[in-house]
Amino acid sequence: MGAITRALANNITTGGVILPSGINNTSISNVTSLPSGVGGKVLQVVQDTKLDTFSHTSATLTDITGLAVTITPSSTSSKIMIQASVVVSGGQADKNYLLAVTRGDTEIYKADQAGTNRQRAGGGIHYMHGATQLQGTYSTNIMYLDSPSSTSAITYKIKAQSNDGATMWINRTGDGTDDPNRASFPSSITVMEIAG
Repeated sequence: MGAITRALANNITTGGVILPSGINNTSISNVTSLPSGVGGKVLQVVQDTKLDTFSHTSATLTDITGLAVTITPSSTSSKIMIQASVVVSGGQADKNYLLAVTRGDTEIYKADQAGTNRQRAGGGIHYMHGATQLQGTYSTNIMYLDSPSSTSAITYKIKAQSNDGATMWINRTGDGTDDPNRASFPSSITVMEIAG
């Protein structure tokens, strides 16, 4: 590339500001990657939103319909940022209502086990004693950066897990009352491919 002469600089700038005529679309489109060693560029974004309700009454992890996204990374060095906001409530007090983050059907994000009986999860709630808490909904926010090292299609999911036969609800209150003092809310999962 030749040197930029004073005459050329005067043609493409005014007072140090590049003029629209000085920007060449062809040269911009020829930039296909970041310089070596520079990562963090968002390459693609996929989202799924859940507007209806969902219930689950089992300790078995179960897919929450409407909270699953499939993305195909463009490089094995890419990372996948997972962000989810899930509205949770339950039908009984003093129970766990848990969420799992999975790649396919494999859990990839959950707490460490400090003890032999405590349940581990990627999100969720626990109601303490008192039926009045069943009138509320609780938003669980999840953020996790995954390194799948793959260029195959990957499905990320949010799964539900209840315990002791208690019913877990997504997007509505646990008591199920339909009145002006209750509300329904949406949930979503978003994944972004980040250049490695």
